[in-house]
Amino acid sequence: MSVVCRPARARDLELADALVVASINDLTERHGFGPMAVRSPPAFQLFSLKDDAGGLWVAEEGERILGFAWSWVCDDMWFLAQLFVSPDQQGRGVGDELIRRTLEHAEQSHASNRVLITFSFNTVSQGLYIRHGLLPRFPIYSLSASREQLMGRLRGPRYDTTPLEPDGSTLRRLAQADERVLGVSRAKHHRYLIDDSGVSGFNLYDRNDWVGYAYVDAGGHVGPVAVMESQHVAPAFRTALHLAVERGSSRVSAFLPGASAAALNTAMELGMRIKFPMLLMSSREFGNWVQYLPRNPGFM
Repeated sequence: MSVVCRPARARDLELADALVVASINDLTERHGFGPMAVRSPPAFQLFSLKDDAGGLWVAEEGERILGFAWSWVCDDMWFLAQLFVSPDQQGRGVGDELIRRTLEHAEQSHASNRVLITFSFNTVSQGLYIRHGLLPRFPIYSLSASREQLMGRLRGPRYDTTPLEPDGSTLRRLAQADERVLGVSRAKHHRYLIDDSGVSGFNLYDRNDWVGYAYVDAGGHVGPVAVMESQHVAPAFRTALHLAVERGSSRVSAFLPGASAAALNTAMELGMRIKFPMLLMSSREFGNWVQYLPRNPGFM
């Protein structure tokens, strides 16, 4: 029976998520990090499918999904959120066919920049992406600490906060901040996060001055965080960690770019520890990653 690559459907996404989780855990266990991924409802995948169905593909043989690829576009930036092949099906050309389809999506979207985040120890994939014009830019570290540990150390300047609301003026402000920091608007992704009952978004204020935004989810994970000036990074990150501690999760986590010394230094001072390293790759340099802390490898 031959492998067929076709557009993904909504009913495929839970099975695709199971494949992605198994593939990630196979990779991280083989490199000594243990299992890292857990299954979750494919809410952002479904949002992306409704927004732009051309970015999601499955490879299947008979009734079995062998691989999954998912990309999204904001302005002129194309982002490869996931591309995974079942560990027992690698070497059959499934990944090559999926990446061909995703790159066609980038071409059709007229994206001038192609971006992804991958595991820094996944050298096979990095070689593949380099051959397609995406070059390594800087590391991104997954860090975490226990809630109790942070409660005893979270001292220092913090910002005032108010909840983010899905009104037009708030969304315009968030889009303008992203355009300034990342070079692209992500208004649709802010609408998604603000509507997510498991995520809380906050305006950050230094007295009366709006300095940026931060999101924290119910599991104690921080991100994304963006600030208007580099001097805002440490207080903003500290504020976000404080908000995560208040959520009551037993652990607090974040993804921090290697480019953001202020965020990394703050994390080290608070006793956070690196769980695993990742790598941002892109076809050209973009954004001010001193001032942006991503949410996860699929959301950026």
